[in-house]
Amino acid sequence: MNQYETVIVLTPLLSEEAAKEALAKFTAIIKDSGAEIIAEDNWGLRKLAYPIDKKGNGFFHLTEYKSGGELINKLELELKRDERVLRFLTVRLDRHAIAYSEKKRSGAFNKKPKKEEASA
Repeated sequence: MNQYETVIVLTPLLSEEAAKEALAKFTAIIKDSGAEIIAEDNWGLRKLAYPIDKKGNGFFHLTEYKSGGELINKLELELKRDERVLRFLTVRLDRHAIAYSEKKRSGAFNKKPKKEEASA
């Protein structure tokens, strides 16, 4: 089983509830195929680097999961068919990317160094 992450960009014309419903559909496809979802991260409404279909914003969502390769074709076919999806990208993670992702989830990169108190 390989580890993958999929980033989905949904159209900004959706309400929060409609965006959650669309993402629930894709999460259900992943779970129904026997994949193990490791992490999900909803980035919310963000500005796009360039306009897509004359839209400057989009709802971003990242899903990280373990699965066999046959799921990817099925998931991407559903993503292509859905009109609510502006863009998507699926990447297979190597061991370095997996280690980086685990560190990121544990908060290792967000820790601030302790300031030493200056004695007077």
